[in-house]
Amino acid sequence: MPIPLLLIAPVPEFLREPLTQQYEMLDYHQAADKEAMLREHGARIRAIVGVGGSVAPPAWLDQLPAVEIISVNGVGYDGMPVDYLRGRGIRLSNTPDVLTEDVADTAVALVLMASRGLIRANRLLHANNWNEGASTLTTKATGKRAGIVGLGRIGKAIARRLAAFDMEIAYHGRHAQPEVPYAYHASVVDLAAWADFLIVATPGGAGTKHLINKEVLEALGTKGSLINIARGSIVDEAALIRALRDGVIKGAGLDVFENEPHVPAELLALDNAVLLPHIGSATIETRSAMAQLVLGNLAAHFAGQPLLTPVV
Repeated sequence: MPIPLLLIAPVPEFLREPLTQQYEMLDYHQAADKEAMLREHGARIRAIVGVGGSVAPPAWLDQLPAVEIISVNGVGYDGMPVDYLRGRGIRLSNTPDVLTEDVADTAVALVLMASRGLIRANRLLHANNWNEGASTLTTKATGKRAGIVGLGRIGKAIARRLAAFDMEIAYHGRHAQPEVPYAYHASVVDLAAWADFLIVATPGGAGTKHLINKEVLEALGTKGSLINIARGSIVDEAALIRALRDGVIKGAGLDVFENEPHVPAELLALDNAVLLPHIGSATIETRSAMAQLVLGNLAAHFAGQPLLTPVV
């Protein structure tokens, strides 16, 4: 008998198809009556597959007494109650490393688009307004200061790329990393005051919620742009909208938002905001590698072997 598995988020077809073939795959995400699905099948579910933004509260998981593993198709797992999972003996895996380079590429693209006004120029040209698009002067990225919030795998990959633009790199994190060649700032406010580009690459979750707030944005100031490729929850979105609208900061480049897929109309209306629909890792190569890790972690667990990329 195939193992019952609950799919709680949309996944690409090259992951969905093998899940359907290898498991009794129940699509909770698309179910018209989710509560009925849980009533009928909840006691049998042994595995859950979600994505980086998936949320699985303890009260919801209590309805799934047989769950053994949650395999997250993404690097972030801030929506997962890690202590609760550990207490119940539920395994948790994610897909680190394989998406690092693509997300770092996207961060650099946002730096360039924000500094050079490339989205606005593209819109003007499509509107047959060459002269206005060509005559608007922007700011160069080369030689500027990049402050990275969170110098993990992705933060380091961003730093390597920006160093090629002769940027001066500094960072903030929970602790200094003496082995890296970048200056450490003990506070996000201090890093923002120093930086031309403040780049958010830290994990999400309760510990970093609204880490980028009004005070940080004011410290970044009119010279600075905010880049976020991490989690929307890290930035106080209302404060960011006000800062962009009132000229407190120069601009922003965002691939993530507080309430995805909802993007506030006020943010969409701002000409100094470059906005992408959470596509940092959205390449065929990376998403395929992520899918293989999801499948590999599930297979390893049910074969009684160590997980490939364990969190819990």
